[in-house]
Amino acid sequence: QVHLVESGGGSVQSGGSLRLSCAASGYTHSAYCMGWFRQVPGREREGVAAIDSTGATTYAHDLKGRFTISQDTGKNMMYLQMDSLKAEDTAMYYCAADEFWGGAMSNLDVICGRRFTLGDFNYWGQGTQVTVSS
Repeated sequence: QVHLVESGGGSVQSGGSLRLSCAASGYTHSAYCMGWFRQVPGREREGVAAIDSTGATTYAHDLKGRFTISQDTGKNMMYLQMDSLKAEDTAMYYCAADEFWGGAMSNLDVICGRRFTLGDFNYWGQGTQVTVSS
């Protein structure tokens, strides 16, 4: 059972920056995929970015350039650096993860990309609120 805890959310003015963190625990396999998603009440959840255990990354097209996903595998941490924030970035941000057998490593980037596109993860954090004021 993978456990995820997000932190780093808060309130910031438009143009500012925030860095979200996701602490993961409970992995039993070496291959994994982690992602950031966000949701505004009344709207569908949308993918922000994903990263797999090889370091391959995937971004929502309109967020790449302002948002950067990274990880510290030694600490089982994932991060989302958000720069040039806009009011429309206001949302609850969720960390998600899934793990796979080692045999998935050869095409993990494809698997992770597909999971990110579908929002198909088995493990989710409780969320951290980001509020950007204009």
